Amino acid sequence: MRSPLPSFAYDALGGRVVFGVGAVEHLGEEVDRLGGRRVLAIAGKRAVDGLVERLGGRWAASFTDVQQHVPVEAAARAVAAAAEAGADCLVAMGGGSATGMAKAVALEHPAPIVAVPTTYAGSEVTPIYGLTGPEGKRTGRDPRVLPRTVIYDPALTTGLPAEVTGPSGMNALAHCVEALYAPGANPVTSLLAEEGARVLARGLPAAVADPADLAARSDALLGAWLAGAALAAAGVGIHHQLCHLLGGAYRLPHAELHAVVLPHAVHFVAPAARPQLARLADGLGGEDLAGGIWDLGRKLGTPASLAELGLAEAELDRAATQAVAKVVQAPRRAGVSELRALLEAAWQGRRPSPT
Repeated sequence: MRSPLPSFAYDALGGRVVFGVGAVEHLGEEVDRLGGRRVLAIAGKRAVDGLVERLGGRWAASFTDVQQHVPVEAAARAVAAAAEAGADCLVAMGGGSATGMAKAVALEHPAPIVAVPTTYAGSEVTPIYGLTGPEGKRTGRDPRVLPRTVIYDPALTTGLPAEVTGPSGMNALAHCVEALYAPGANPVTSLLAEEGARVLARGLPAAVADPADLAARSDALLGAWLAGAALAAAGVGIHHQLCHLLGGAYRLPHAELHAVVLPHAVHFVAPAARPQLARLADGLGGEDLAGGIWDLGRKLGTPASLAELGLAEAELDRAATQAVAKVVQAPRRAGVSELRALLEAAWQGRRPSPT
C-alpha cells in the first residue's frame, strides 16, 4: 500500500499571462485593463523607443538606467522618476534586470507592473526582489512586486544572440532544479518544475542553433514561465543563495553565474535529494544529472567556470565563509569546508564526477 502524500501548503500566486506570437500587440489593452493612464516605461536604451511607441498616449515617462542586480542608487532614481511622472502603472520590457527595476519601484511607489520579458529570467512571475548596496545583495518577497500581467511573445526573443540565450536558459533551468528540493517544494511545484525543465531542454539547443525558430523560442519562454512559477512558490535553496552572494559581492553576470554554479550545486545536493532530482533524469542525463546539466551548458555555449567570469581564486575562502550564514542547511548541510569545495569546483569548471 502506498503512503499518503505528505501535508503541504501551496500559495497560488495571482496574475494574468498573455502568451503567443504577436502577444505584445495587446500591450495597450492590458495596461487599460489595469486602469493605467500614466505609464513609466522601464527598458534598456535600445528597447525603450519601441515600448514607448506601443504605449502611445498612455506613456508618461521612461527610465533606461537598467542594471544587473538592481543597485540601490539606480532604484532610487527610478522611484523618483515614477513619482515625478505621477505613474499609475509600470511597464518593464527586457530581461530580468528590467523586471527587477520595476519591482524596486513598486516597493516604494505602489503601482501595478506589466512585464514583457525578452529573456528567460522567470522573475516576472515571482514576488521575489533583489537590491544591491554596499553590503551586498539583499533579496526579499513582497506581494506588491509581483507583476499583475505578463506578456510572453516569442517573436520578441528571435533577436536574442546565442551568448545571451544559453546563459539565460540555464538560469531558468536552475529555477526548475532548485524548486524540486527548496524548502517550500510540494507536488504542485514539482510538476511545474519537471515540465519546465523538459521544455527548456528541448527548446534551448534549437533556439541557440537557429535563433529564428519560433517553436524553439516558444518552448524556451514556456519553460521559463513554468520555472519561475515553480520557484515562486517553492522558494530558493543553496544554489540561488550562492549566486545571490557572488553576484552581489563581485558583480558577476547574473545568468552566466547560474550557468556556471548549477551543475556543481546539483552535484553537492544530489546525495540528499535523489528522489526529487530523479524527476529530471529523462531529459537531463539520466542518473548523472549534474553531468547532464554541465553537458547542456557546453551545448549551449555557456561559460563553464567562475574563473572565466573573472572571480579570483583568492576570493573563494572569503566567499565560503560569508555563505555559511546565508545558505539554507537543507537538503544537505553545508559548512565552510563543503562550501569551499563546491566553489572550488565551480571555479575550475570541470565536469562533475558521477555521484
